[in-house]
Amino acid sequence: MTVALDPVHLPTQLPAVTGADLRVPLVTGGTTRAVNLDYAASAPALADVADHVARVLPYYSSVHRGAGYASRVCTDLLEHARATVAEFVGARPGDVTVFTRNTTDALNLLARAVPGAVLTLDIEHHANLLPWRNGPHRTLRAATTVEQTLDDLAAALDATPTSLLAITGASNVTGELLPLRTVVEIAHARGTRVVLDAAQLAPHRRVDLAVTGVDYLALSGHKLYAPYGAGVLVGRRDWLDRATPYLAGGGAVSAVTTTGADWSAAPHRHEGGTPNLLGTVALARACRVLAPVLDAAGPEHERALLERLDSGLADVPGVHTLRIWPDSPDRIAVVSFVVADRPAGYVAAYLSAEHGIGLRDGKFCAHPLLERLCPDGEALRASLGLGSTAEDVDRLVDALRALVTTGASWTYGPVNGRWAPTPDPRDLDPFGLGTVGRTDVRGCGSATG
Repeated sequence: MTVALDPVHLPTQLPAVTGADLRVPLVTGGTTRAVNLDYAASAPALADVADHVARVLPYYSSVHRGAGYASRVCTDLLEHARATVAEFVGARPGDVTVFTRNTTDALNLLARAVPGAVLTLDIEHHANLLPWRNGPHRTLRAATTVEQTLDDLAAALDATPTSLLAITGASNVTGELLPLRTVVEIAHARGTRVVLDAAQLAPHRRVDLAVTGVDYLALSGHKLYAPYGAGVLVGRRDWLDRATPYLAGGGAVSAVTTTGADWSAAPHRHEGGTPNLLGTVALARACRVLAPVLDAAGPEHERALLERLDSGLADVPGVHTLRIWPDSPDRIAVVSFVVADRPAGYVAAYLSAEHGIGLRDGKFCAHPLLERLCPDGEALRASLGLGSTAEDVDRLVDALRALVTTGASWTYGPVNGRWAPTPDPRDLDPFGLGTVGRTDVRGCGSATG
């Protein structure tokens, strides 16, 4: 039986996203409006961002050294984008803003600059676990409460001198947050700097370096409604100016001889090669659009939908949601769950093929945490964003209830390492690309990724 949920009243002053009206085929025939519940992986572009990139394209040219009019315009666009992103994250006077490809790239850059040991928690995304392993590092197991985790962090920093604490802003698995200012106070009291992986947090909450005291911050445009291939590292200059250039090449130097080079100061020191102009202007535009939204309507929209999702999932037999800390003070709209006696990949394939619902299944690039939280080490993740609606939430809940009460209408099996409809009558090649590349692609969402 379907349990009716109370109507939800959401704010209307939210920016539009691209793809909101996308229709997708179903294995049972016909099409339906796609429900995107995978914002935590990659958010759709804001319509305003896509329009802005289209306006910039006719001017596209080289930056920093071109004499032409378009080149001068593009140079100004790039440096204005740098200032805009810095303002969005509350950068302090003297902080440096380095454009990168994404959060992973930004944290790998910082890893080359850290002058000592790094401490992380075991709940981190791989982007904040793996970059530190080429140097001295420790990984601390997060406790089952926030209070104990904070105490354990303090004890670990007391036990061993540590240059940097690398911490997530919001879990990409459960959406839970640690109290950031408290974490920074604990670290700074022990002479340790803090880098924040803000990839998941920044699309949902304002982050302010000056207010929180965070020393470095990394984020990705593709999660911040600007999926054009740019990310950023923002933070204190001294380590970055002393570090070996991240990418040796043009733009990173002030002078070159056949035997040596004079490297520029950051940020250009770490931005060798032609920069991703369209990515940087897209990221900056997203920051400009999102700033007032995150200060007002965005969190209200998210809280209403998250409450609706939590309530709906709790009413479906056999569905169990995952949590790290029951006492976490806040959560963003990311919920991971398992369905009893059904593989996560099977459920994800069913939701897509029979209901047009896209969400994530697997280990979410957080293998150590998933091994702790669920017996099979794999789960499903529904993540919401600015384009999400109450109808999206209800369609997921109703589809899960139908699965556990009456079962699927189609057959499913492993195909190239992932669950898929067998057979699959849908047209999976709407762009006419052929079958090239349609092979077993394993990553963080797969059983082995």
